[in-house]
Amino acid sequence: MSTGEVTRESGGGRWVVPLCWAAVLLDGFDLVVLGTVLPVLLQNKVWGLDPDSAAMLSTVGLIGMAIGALTIGTVTDVIGRRKALLLAVIDFSLCTLLCAFAPSAFVFGLLRFLAGLGLGGCLPTAIALVTEYARTGRRGSATTTIMTGYHVGAVLTALLGIVVMTPFGWRAMFVIGAAPALVLVPLMLRHLPESGSFLAAARSRRSLRDALGAIASLFQHGLMRPTLAFWVTSFMGLLLVYGLNTWLPAIMRQAGYELGAALSMLLTLNVGAVIGLLLAGVVADRFGVRPSVIGWFAASAVFLALLSVRLPGAFVYAAVLIAGCFVFSAQVLVYAYVGRVYPDGNRATGLGWTAGVGRLGAICGPILGGALLSAGVAYPWGFYAFAIVGALGAIAVTAVGRARPRSESAATGLPAPVEG
Repeated sequence: MSTGEVTRESGGGRWVVPLCWAAVLLDGFDLVVLGTVLPVLLQNKVWGLDPDSAAMLSTVGLIGMAIGALTIGTVTDVIGRRKALLLAVIDFSLCTLLCAFAPSAFVFGLLRFLAGLGLGGCLPTAIALVTEYARTGRRGSATTTIMTGYHVGAVLTALLGIVVMTPFGWRAMFVIGAAPALVLVPLMLRHLPESGSFLAAARSRRSLRDALGAIASLFQHGLMRPTLAFWVTSFMGLLLVYGLNTWLPAIMRQAGYELGAALSMLLTLNVGAVIGLLLAGVVADRFGVRPSVIGWFAASAVFLALLSVRLPGAFVYAAVLIAGCFVFSAQVLVYAYVGRVYPDGNRATGLGWTAGVGRLGAICGPILGGALLSAGVAYPWGFYAFAIVGALGAIAVTAVGRARPRSESAATGLPAPVEG
């Protein structure tokens, strides 16, 4: 049995969560690093950047993520989830390192786009692997546990921004962000097991045509409405995640806070995200993922609207912390819900397309924030706009419905999923 064919039964499954968690942590670094360095780039007018051109730099990276996420499901069905995750980590780590040496905004944007291809594929592949290896009844908490890595990475990046940028400059952030791959990639090569469902399909000589059929299956046998509802909800969720992480420091600067305080709020937002993820997984396993994701989006809308009020002292940090608890874990619960609806045979495809369409929202978030910032109205109107997006996410996810999709085993050759 090769390293890539290690199974749960042979003990290889114990490596899935820590290795996928570490890969998602590096993905989380990228979530925050641009938002961390943007105030410095804008303040020093590096490459002549203004809010509009800075938003464009964010957008090209997100376009790469969208392409990576949309294609990853089909790619993993052909080459395997293990190899796809390895390639994703190598790609975004190398390109992130090269960002530190970019001589111009054009080269920096190109590298962000190329890194985005790997970043877009990392998250859905990691979630699909972890979901497959999770114990029955623990898939909600398994997904949210993996996503704590995303926000631990974001928290560490915000801390690094406070500690590193003043003495070493913004370029050092990208060198530090790429360095962990030197350890992670060899560990993944040695210990990360392949998906059991992929190995079973490979023994049946699954082809690219079969993989493309998995995309079509997202719209068949009762899955069309859940698929479209997931896409809309993911669009709203990732608009919030990337809009806030890209522009929260700049918005708070416009509100009159010092740079250090604004970066501390970004840190607080992502600490709240980790707390929210730990809580969301328990709530989803106890009460069901569907009511949990609806409630989380609704609470996001409420607390984002509250941030439009200028609160004194520690109260603003408390409001940011609570908003982070709900905003980020709301999107993660969407992924957990997808994992409940789609069976093993097309779960990676379902997750990939949900994340990929959601990346269109991730593109719109920084554009929306940049436009409001350029107009001088990001505070408080940016928070009103984000609150409306959260409310729309809560409405959209209700359309997934409660009914189990019909005849799924005919579409995938696997049993119908357990309803969440």
